[in-house]
Amino acid sequence: MSRIVQYSRYGGPEVLDIVEVAEPHAGPGEVRVAVRSAGLNNFDSKVRRSPALLPHRVLPSGQGSEFAGVIDELGDGVSTAVVGDEVLGWSNFTAQADFVVVPAGHVAPKPGGLGWATAGGLGLVGNTAERSTRAVTPRRGETVLVSAAAGGVGLFAAQLAIAEGAIVVGTASEGNHDYLRGLGIIPVAYGPGMVDRLRAAAPQGIDALIDNAGRETVEAAIELGVDPKRINSIVYFEGAAEYGISNVGGGGKKSEDLGRLARLVTDGTILLPIAATYPLDEVRGAYEQLESRHLRGKIVLTLP
Repeated sequence: MSRIVQYSRYGGPEVLDIVEVAEPHAGPGEVRVAVRSAGLNNFDSKVRRSPALLPHRVLPSGQGSEFAGVIDELGDGVSTAVVGDEVLGWSNFTAQADFVVVPAGHVAPKPGGLGWATAGGLGLVGNTAERSTRAVTPRRGETVLVSAAAGGVGLFAAQLAIAEGAIVVGTASEGNHDYLRGLGIIPVAYGPGMVDRLRAAAPQGIDALIDNAGRETVEAAIELGVDPKRINSIVYFEGAAEYGISNVGGGGKKSEDLGRLARLVTDGTILLPIAATYPLDEVRGAYEQLESRHLRGKIVLTLP
């Protein structure tokens, strides 16, 4: 038997249980990974709280779509990995478990210098950040606004935009401002008066928005004259119809891309701080902290 995080009804973290299930095994073209860490994402919470996002989903459901661990079983036909390989990868709401079974193409080698917690929090957040950043095409010398810039996706996206030569302004709670300044991000507090604070922080104007927060930031950017075609939001989906913005999020994942992002984090080009780690059996507390917001980086479940 093995453990998996699961819920059988929609709701908050209180609906999550640790359930014992039959140990999964790798089928043809698949690998089984003994999970060492698994990241938490806001999308997990949104899907768990409401059937509207994925209306065809059948309960019970697992949680989590990014993980890191050690391959301990190969399915027939797998030639790209061996038992004992340390990997990171992605799955479909099955990552928070003792074992995860995925197609062999859904994992990438974990660099030796990359810690387990960071590796387990990288698969989804890195992909989402890269795709959302690419959607607004930041250019050298431009000013890009990144909302929720101290969170997992926002922090990653802000650093990717800086790597392209852009000036980055990031909204965050004031407790994260010094940290953002240390990364070269100009911090701005959200809430009432944010538009005026953005004008003061970027008198040259703002060219693009990578939004991870919602309507308030999108409407602030439009008020400041940002072209809706250069606004991307991973949370404010109504904005596509209302303002003509894009909603590019995670998707189109490739193991080569994940491996490249892992190397950028390992060599220090991108920093992905870990806000907190929890053992698997404290998953409810982990999601309670995630849903309280005001985080700096990722929350990750760790397994022995």
